Amino acid sequence: MPHAVTKDKVRLYFEEAGSGTPIIFLHEYAADHTNWEPQMRYFSRGHRCIAYSARGYTPSDVPPSKDSYTYKHFWTDALAVLDHLDIAKAHFVGLSMGAYSSLQVALNASERALSVTLAGVGSGSSLENLDAFRKQCVANAEQYETIGSVEVAKVTREAASRIPFLVKDPRGHADFYDALARHDAKGSANTMRGFQGGRPSIYTMAEAIRKVPTPALIICGDEDDACIEPSLFLKKHLPASGLAMFPKSGHVLNLEEPALFNEMVERFIAIVEAGRWGVRDPRSVAV
Repeated sequence: MPHAVTKDKVRLYFEEAGSGTPIIFLHEYAADHTNWEPQMRYFSRGHRCIAYSARGYTPSDVPPSKDSYTYKHFWTDALAVLDHLDIAKAHFVGLSMGAYSSLQVALNASERALSVTLAGVGSGSSLENLDAFRKQCVANAEQYETIGSVEVAKVTREAASRIPFLVKDPRGHADFYDALARHDAKGSANTMRGFQGGRPSIYTMAEAIRKVPTPALIICGDEDDACIEPSLFLKKHLPASGLAMFPKSGHVLNLEEPALFNEMVERFIAIVEAGRWGVRDPRSVAV
């Protein structure tokens, strides 16, 4: 099995396909590398595509301490995969947790990102509800440790932001939660405590976000309530960003609407590679 090794000696399992300009895919909390299969198959026709499982998600290593699961570990892990493959720059495509990590790459190592796609980004960022969100993350982590991944998958399969997926594609929704049931419970608990419950709100980063030069595509489902306002915030503050809203869509955008997702990301990357995705023209700003 191919693995990249991080600075703290965590092994990250990855898969790659195709050749061309690199694209690296960063998965969400409830997923792993396998959930990017529709994108790996599509984009590998013209790009070198890499998908990996984050720390805590087998067949990557599952570090025992929650201190090994901070948001800094997650975004630097993506760079560790690229370093292992001798890739200097790549397009970053992230969903939810993976989108947050992609944003952190743009904030902290913009020279490594040709572009960033931020899909389903910003859940839990509301400053009004931040303390409550973090307490819920602690409770969710304890739930994994108490009842295990199989039971957690059963009780979370009808979360509000996942219902559009269920309505459109019951078979795909069932496969998604069957995969979640196989996740390592300790890894999921530590990720919930360290990353989900410990990451800073994107609303605290406005000044830094305004300085990000990286071309960015923000994608949000119009029924993913927790991500709509954060997506609008990022559109307002990221200088070279565009926003796409998917109708009648929830959180799992790449699986819920794979054709639309692929088309939108493909067009974005093509425009970026043509050098035509710049900052907003000041003449288009209403005064």
